[in-house]
Amino acid sequence: MRLRLLGDSIAAGVGSTRREDTLGPLLAARLRKAGHEVDLRVLAVPGARSADLNAQVKAAIASGVDLAVVVIGANDLTRFVPAHVGAQQLYDAVKELRDVGAHVVVSTAPDLSVVAHVPPALRNVVSAVSRDYAEAQLRAVIRAGGVVAHVERAVSPRFAADPTLFAADRFHPSGAGYRVIAEALAPAVEAVLHA
Repeated sequence: MRLRLLGDSIAAGVGSTRREDTLGPLLAARLRKAGHEVDLRVLAVPGARSADLNAQVKAAIASGVDLAVVVIGANDLTRFVPAHVGAQQLYDAVKELRDVGAHVVVSTAPDLSVVAHVPPALRNVVSAVSRDYAEAQLRAVIRAGGVVAHVERAVSPRFAADPTLFAADRFHPSGAGYRVIAEALAPAVEAVLHA
């Protein structure tokens, strides 16, 4: 199975001190344990926004792709990309991958209010904006034929309560944080393979 990780720094594994503790290798290991032969390529780029998915999708298709896992949205939020714009760009990416027969699982924008850099007075606003952005992404992914992994619901409370899930920069996940995210992503990934 040709597994491709697309998206931003979280898909790329920024913040972890060990490559094997990042999303791609964690998901690949889980799939191998379930009996799949996995060819993993991480095409994600730190700092990427939804607008940058087009180049990553082209690279995935060129290399062959059976399953694409896309993690995108945090940089759209920090750069104030309007939700309808980012959602359309995500729709285009998912649709192109689906058109070549790939399964697509998307982890939508995180709740940035759990990041330590966000002042307490702004957390409710940041949470609401993050939620609205993720909702627009969800609708776009479903319309394009992809599957949304509801990672946010599972991981936000844990990240809010446990600072060790963040790397030293207090923005990206640590190795432990990536394990939490991978655990939340895995059921959707496994479900599309058995559909």
